[in-house]
Amino acid sequence: MSRLTHLDDSGAAHMVDVSEKATTRREATATGRIGMSDDALAAIRDGLLKKGDALSVARIAGIMAAKRTSDLVPLCHPLPLSAVTVDLHVEPDGIRVEAMARTTGPTGVEMEALTAASVALLTLYDMAKAIDRAMVIDGVRLLAKSGGRSGDWRAD
Repeated sequence: MSRLTHLDDSGAAHMVDVSEKATTRREATATGRIGMSDDALAAIRDGLLKKGDALSVARIAGIMAAKRTSDLVPLCHPLPLSAVTVDLHVEPDGIRVEAMARTTGPTGVEMEALTAASVALLTLYDMAKAIDRAMVIDGVRLLAKSGGRSGDWRAD
């Protein structure tokens, strides 16, 4: 098993020093899903929520969250993101989010993609909770990453 990079030799948490790592193009894609009632889904799909266009707001919230990841995850490096996309796909019983983050730098953007997907989902919950408090967010996970010393990776 490989050593956890955020722990030093004594087991204390620390920020990893990336100053000697190569600067490469890095990209990560994450996904997640929110299941909901037919009424909540119809209100979101048809733009009938009193709070506004939930799909547009969730997209912007995800992009903003990716840009603030290092403020939320204590040992995460602040990164100059070159691109963030958040796509929302209406499905028969919920909405699937796919978020992509890209940078050129010494460390990956997995946390930014995961944060974008998570906050987009939380935003959908917030905007539709008056209709359905039993919505379920699940399946948040990394789909793919590229760049860096460890190379490319794709989920099975």
